[in-house]
Amino acid sequence: MSLSPSPSIHWFRDDLRLADNPALAAAVAAGPTLCLYILDERPERRPLGGASRWWLSRSLAALSSELERRDGALLLLRGDPETLLPKVAEMIGAALVTWSRRYDGDSVALDARIKSELQNGGRQVSSFNAALLNEPWQVTTKTGDPMKVFTPYWRAARARGEPPAPLPAPVRIATPALPAGLTALAVTREDLALEPHAPDWAGGLREAWTPGEAGAAAALEHFLAGPLAGYGEDRNRPDLASTSRLSPHLRFGEIGPRQVWHATHSAVESGAAAAPESDAEKFLSEIGWREFSYHLLFHNPDLATRNYNPRFDAFPWRHDDAALEAWRRGRTGYPIVDAGLRELWTTGWMHNRVRMIVASFLIKHLLIDWREGEAWFWDTLVDADPANNAASWQWVAGSGADAAPYYRIFNPVTQGLKFDPRGAYVRRWIPEIAALGDAEIHEPWKASTAILRRAEIELGVTYPRPIVDLDAGRQRALAALAATKG
Repeated sequence: MSLSPSPSIHWFRDDLRLADNPALAAAVAAGPTLCLYILDERPERRPLGGASRWWLSRSLAALSSELERRDGALLLLRGDPETLLPKVAEMIGAALVTWSRRYDGDSVALDARIKSELQNGGRQVSSFNAALLNEPWQVTTKTGDPMKVFTPYWRAARARGEPPAPLPAPVRIATPALPAGLTALAVTREDLALEPHAPDWAGGLREAWTPGEAGAAAALEHFLAGPLAGYGEDRNRPDLASTSRLSPHLRFGEIGPRQVWHATHSAVESGAAAAPESDAEKFLSEIGWREFSYHLLFHNPDLATRNYNPRFDAFPWRHDDAALEAWRRGRTGYPIVDAGLRELWTTGWMHNRVRMIVASFLIKHLLIDWREGEAWFWDTLVDADPANNAASWQWVAGSGADAAPYYRIFNPVTQGLKFDPRGAYVRRWIPEIAALGDAEIHEPWKASTAILRRAEIELGVTYPRPIVDLDAGRQRALAALAATKG
């Protein structure tokens, strides 16, 4: 008489997929597997922003459906994982617990504590990399130190060779019997209260996105079949559907970078993507920036709160609540800036070129601390990533690793004219000025009285006047930055 294998637990976190999930595969291979998600409510954990909470809710629903199709089930809990995970393991007699690694300081410390407690209880614990092409400690300088500049980082990462081929999704996921005490602890997705209700502001998100593993696969397929061709040039054009829009799927682990990497190369090599290798390389270098951001976060756990370059600790930031609120609401009077922030508020996403423009405007023309912008993006982005968000804000500020030069200040007018030349992006998100011609759409304050009247625009009433003079703001920023440099 053979004994049934002891159950395993896979603890889902930022790996909400079945395919290319080595931690899940290891658990399933060992025996019946309890698939678990715990909404971490510890006070020391940075809470998810509103847009991310909405995405998480929909992603958990999609994951649960995929598990059920394979005879599995997703158990939802809420609270402190350090208490709950060992308790669940004890209740079901788990022999193995698996999870995919996270790289922020709190998660690294939490995982170490939980692993120790589980092992002290006689359980095997295995963690895996499901989020990155390379672990943050695998790419170093020749002296073994962390990398600080993207280009040599990416060159060194590429020199490590091709990433492993993605794993297939498990065909079947047997679920162990759950004791009554555990089912009593379980909560529903509605109990997690992740989605807004009063008011329900998520209509634009529902219209724009399909969270979940299937949605991620569809987004990648669509991108490779079309927008990848010309990506090297078109990726800077917010008026064109020229980017992959994979960022929220990657952030929640509905798709992994190994899958993206191999699918991209396969599509180009087979001819399924009508794109040259140069476009594919440019696209994959954006995956590389994500990798570099996690490298920075792992080695600098307070990346979202502390200047990477301590010289910026003395920077003379301004406190201007009115200007900050105007920026948040897309009411600065600069159309490309306002369009980006309204796109963000409506869809939970913003084109990357516009992210740089709006960040530069806040930090340099308004002289407002980059952390205010990082916090707003954290709350409103569906792809609010703990590494990318912080590293990118610090890059624009000049305080980060491999940062933009301190004197690089985007002019929102010239940026708009260059990257939204016909004003299509601005017209989509700022309908109150859509009647302006191409010559005025990025500078409505320069339009004649007759043109404004015909367009039914009253500056300061239907659309704001600029809240800062660009030349004066630039000079103020340069003076502040120069003083900091000294």
